[in-house]
Amino acid sequence: MRLFVALSVPDAVAEGLMLLQGGVPGARWQGREQLHLTLRFIGEVNGRDARALDDALAGVDAPAFEMELHGVGQFGNKQPHTLWASARRNEMLKHLQRKVDTAIRRVGQPQDVHKFTPHVTLARLRHPELDKMRQWLTANALYTSDPFDVDAFCLYSSKLVSDGSIYRIEQEYPLRGFDGQIDD
Repeated sequence: MRLFVALSVPDAVAEGLMLLQGGVPGARWQGREQLHLTLRFIGEVNGRDARALDDALAGVDAPAFEMELHGVGQFGNKQPHTLWASARRNEMLKHLQRKVDTAIRRVGQPQDVHKFTPHVTLARLRHPELDKMRQWLTANALYTSDPFDVDAFCLYSSKLVSDGSIYRIEQEYPLRGFDGQIDD
């Protein structure tokens, strides 16, 4: 089973992100069900390890918070491969990500080699027309979602299929009511 931990994107925010899709030949746009903000990639695990991860994630104690998406960008400087919407800088989001990462490492999973760059993937690119991609980035640079509440995070499974991945929420973990404090 291939797993990762992420925040679900509320419907109203997802609708706004779907309006950004188009205008970049060579882009494979993500469907509504694929829109999420990854907190931690885990990878392939067996059933016993999945249960240990579930137990560890259920023990994450972090407050709920508000966040928003702001701006767009791309990964892959010389060979662009992904278009994304960025999360506005948010200490509560970073705090949650650290808590999730610590819980996952405590059950023996290796440290994630990727730097945490909070974003929602909008499209995967295969030989995009660079001029059109640059135009899209410029046209959408000021994109901002409405603020939204983050009151839970999810454990997702990912199944690879011929045209991408199918994501499914395996478990949802509620966050406690916001108390204004970041505790470690």
